[in-house]
Amino acid sequence: MSRHRRNHPPRVPGVRGPALGPRDMLLLAVCVVGILAAWLFYAASGPGNVQPAYGQAAAAAIPLAGNSSPLPASPPSAAPTGSRSGPLPFGAAAASPAALEPSAQGGAIQPAASVPQRITYPAAGMDVTIHPLDPPGDGESRSIVPPETMDGYWLTPFGTPGDGSANTTYIIGHSWAGVDAPFNHLSSAAAPGDMLSVATETGVLRYSVESVTTYTKATLKDSPVWDAVPNRLVLISCYTEDPWGKNVVVVATPAGGP
Repeated sequence: MSRHRRNHPPRVPGVRGPALGPRDMLLLAVCVVGILAAWLFYAASGPGNVQPAYGQAAAAAIPLAGNSSPLPASPPSAAPTGSRSGPLPFGAAAASPAALEPSAQGGAIQPAASVPQRITYPAAGMDVTIHPLDPPGDGESRSIVPPETMDGYWLTPFGTPGDGSANTTYIIGHSWAGVDAPFNHLSSAAAPGDMLSVATETGVLRYSVESVTTYTKATLKDSPVWDAVPNRLVLISCYTEDPWGKNVVVVATPAGGP
């Protein structure tokens, strides 16, 4: 029996049929569309992009996980109904203060440096509790968003009020739109020569206001406000007439007398 040889067409390197059929291409297109839709949904509704409800912050707060100090046992004042201002720029932390024995200053004995608990500023209608706040070490954003309350927040990496402080003491708080909040009045009622007091764990300190200045948020972070000045007190809030663009800064120094 003779054999018949089958003639096969020669193979041409690099030339093949389609890798995917029409059905495979359709399934691939559906998968790509699904991934894009999921990504767009997450980008629109993920953390930091949720549209705020009335009374919430319009700017996302900087996370304080791992760096925040615990608040005192007593809860802060409830947040009011209304929109608050944006973040507060700040500079790099300077040297930590050391609490020393009280000494004579301005004709009066000043309590030793210790944790502030309350600030009273009659001319500005302020009488609020102070809580410690350890801002995140984010040198790039250089901004702070304190909790949404009407209380004040003491920046712990800087100075401590009282005799022996090696740096400026900073107390910050929110200004609120449509609400008569304590820090709102720094923009309208604070003036040089005003007297205010800060109650601490070791006593009450009295301060005299030296200046009230308005900064843009871009210029505040590099201003002399952040210089390490012993025993100085600085109050910062958003400027009520332009809360997203400006900050009001009240600078005070220890006052003599009872």
